[in-house]
Amino acid sequence: MAIHMEKGSVSIDAQNIMPVIKRWLYSDQDIFLREVVSNACDAITKHRMLRGAEEEMSVSVSVNKEAGTVTISDTGIGMTDDEVRRYINQVAFSGASEFMKQFEGDEKKGDIIGHFGLGFYSVFMVSDRVEIETLSSNEGAEAVHWESSDGMDYAISAGARTVHGTDIILHISEDAKEFLELYRVREVLNRYCGFMAYPVYLEDANAKPYEREETVEGETNEDGTPKKRKVMVDPKPSLINETAPLWLKKPSECEDKEYIDFYHKMFGWEDPLFWVHLNVDYPFNLKGILYFPKLRNDFGANEGQVKLFSGQVFVADNVKEVIPEFLMLLKGVIDCPDLPLNVSRSFLQNDGTVKKLSAHITKKVADKLAGLFNTERETYEKYWEDISPFVKFGCMKDAKFYEQVKKALLFKTTDDRHLTLAEYQTANEGKAEKKVFYTNDPKRQAASVALYTQRGIDVVVMDHLIDSNFQSFMEYSGGEEGLSFVRVDADVSGLTEESDEGAALDQGKLADMFRKAVGQAEMPVNLAALADVELPAIVTEDEQMRRMKEMSRLYGQEFPMPDRYTLVLNRRNATVQALAERDAEDETTQMLCQQLYDLARMAAKPLEAEEITAFLARSQKLVAMAAKTN
Repeated sequence: MAIHMEKGSVSIDAQNIMPVIKRWLYSDQDIFLREVVSNACDAITKHRMLRGAEEEMSVSVSVNKEAGTVTISDTGIGMTDDEVRRYINQVAFSGASEFMKQFEGDEKKGDIIGHFGLGFYSVFMVSDRVEIETLSSNEGAEAVHWESSDGMDYAISAGARTVHGTDIILHISEDAKEFLELYRVREVLNRYCGFMAYPVYLEDANAKPYEREETVEGETNEDGTPKKRKVMVDPKPSLINETAPLWLKKPSECEDKEYIDFYHKMFGWEDPLFWVHLNVDYPFNLKGILYFPKLRNDFGANEGQVKLFSGQVFVADNVKEVIPEFLMLLKGVIDCPDLPLNVSRSFLQNDGTVKKLSAHITKKVADKLAGLFNTERETYEKYWEDISPFVKFGCMKDAKFYEQVKKALLFKTTDDRHLTLAEYQTANEGKAEKKVFYTNDPKRQAASVALYTQRGIDVVVMDHLIDSNFQSFMEYSGGEEGLSFVRVDADVSGLTEESDEGAALDQGKLADMFRKAVGQAEMPVNLAALADVELPAIVTEDEQMRRMKEMSRLYGQEFPMPDRYTLVLNRRNATVQALAERDAEDETTQMLCQQLYDLARMAAKPLEAEEITAFLARSQKLVAMAAKTN
């Protein structure tokens, strides 16, 4: 049988799609309030655009626990019976899209944020029955009533509404009774609707007038106390939102106090370091404020909170498709009306606008950092300790970001100066070559640090958890050919003095003596004329091997890589010279070797439990021996 070409349209079966909508379209049950209130705001916008209305308009959410209903009312454009059939009965038919076609080229069309159809049907996640009472603002329009118990079968009849607008009455299901609690509805409205463009009010339909005492102005009792009277108070709806949030203002119109107050309102009491105000109209509409908070050294606990809005409607926190991963350390708000509210994450990942949006946000943050460095270097240096983990993380995650900020990367020295990489290399020309000498524990590694600083070589402090990764990034991906980071206790070959002191010492004898004493037959032992005569010995460890062990511990992957130190004995030191003259088999000689070795290791890192116990016992024994000798 021949197959003939045929064209047609695929129809949607409501019985098949409704379970999908209920279970999969929205990850959170409470999202229904965002959708319905968003649609209500759209209806007000439509009314103003079509009718040129200037009167005060608002959205009201009324909770009636006794009746088991939540009602969302607006004073917007309303719907005719034909519009109800098109926008409500045809699932996923976008009334917003059709409306916007009428305003092609009108810059205000971006104010339409909601989606009739799928957005509305989110109410069936929490409702046994849904009613709509609506009256169009069209002249001569009649009120319409729509009702459905499952989102599939419906009934339309004459409505009772007398003024234009729409009421959505939700008969809350048994398993969603939490949404009949006023505090729960307030919590949801604050989360999603706290900055919507029109006033959103919350009302307790069961609240009764109550009696309250008030002072009668200018009147007193016989005893001279203020006279009071009882009055009846009619509970009023409470305003939920702020219709003109700070991020919509022009940066030139905002004061520092406003930025800080807004930060406190959104994220807590601690002041931010500084902020970036985003205000873009082309090639996309983007508004927002990103704050740089103080970061703790516990890098994993520093995730920030960047709230994503679409046309003043909250969408989600920390949407990684829009906010680059490294910017998640910041706090703030991003508002982009060009993003649809109801989209899957996979769509966001593949959307060209989202990629451009993400790149632009990154660029603006980099511009802010570079601008601070170039124009307010002293202030920038004060911030550096707090923002350096974020900046380094960003460099590793985003090549373009690194190119924009690499000249503003700072390295803090042990004497509290801040140098760029170029400044470090200039200051240590002829002494450090392509190396950057660093310490990750200035106090513990003080002896090793002194070997460098005494020779006029700057040592930088790199003590954050991210620094090991950042060093590798700079060495292999940072574009500085031949650059290497060397910890102060990794290599002292370039820190020896031109001295003959101790040149005649028997290196072989000393090496065997120390190996036997510490029980490491293969331990490398070197003699060197160190700059600090008072320092008897230090231990060094290969930089790359040590980094591998540190990284494996950081990620919980303990590889069987034992510590392998090289013991460097200072032949200029009197103690080392005296040891060279002692009997290698003598018990005291063995104890002194063990003591010097442990002291050298303690300058690099703490001893383990058994090692510190042995060290303390040996120390007490040596002290007792010294006391008896004297």
